[in-house]
Amino acid sequence: MNPTAALRLRQAIARTGDATRERVPTGRGPQEADDSQGTFATDGALGFDPFPFLRALHDARSHAVVIGQVAGIMHGSTELTGDLDLLWDGTPDEAHALREALARSGCAEPPDLGRAQAAYRVTGADGDLCTPALPWGAMNVAPCLTRAETTRDPAGFTVRYAALDDLIRMRRALGRPKDHRRADELTRLGGRS
Repeated sequence: MNPTAALRLRQAIARTGDATRERVPTGRGPQEADDSQGTFATDGALGFDPFPFLRALHDARSHAVVIGQVAGIMHGSTELTGDLDLLWDGTPDEAHALREALARSGCAEPPDLGRAQAAYRVTGADGDLCTPALPWGAMNVAPCLTRAETTRDPAGFTVRYAALDDLIRMRRALGRPKDHRRADELTRLGGRS
């Protein structure tokens, strides 16, 4: 278990708060992010705080895995983000745990967990809940669930996040400009592309 990953995320969330403190809302949500700048340039970055939802996932005994740029930050990426994406297995037991965590976190409109990708919104964070059924190019992401790494947050809960090499492969499979840039950064941090 790597405690550094949780500390990196806490530091990044503090930097996000500092960087967006004077930003005026534009009405653009995380779903409207462009393929270069990502969600940091949207209103999703305003007040972004994934920790209450991450704590709720732990308390609900969810096995969901943090993916996307939050996982990148946990591996040392310096780019900030404004959303929290998760990979989950699509099973009824995990759907139950996710619903419990979403409810605890103020989700007013529960997402359709019968879909391969479902957008959600909780207090402090928006993002996507993705299953391995979601197309990832030629990549099978199901093994990423069992290879996930864990970190212990100083507040006393565990967070599961994508392993570095899996995250790089996911980035390359998605292929957007921001994904290539971030995959290159993660490779420089010690991953294999």
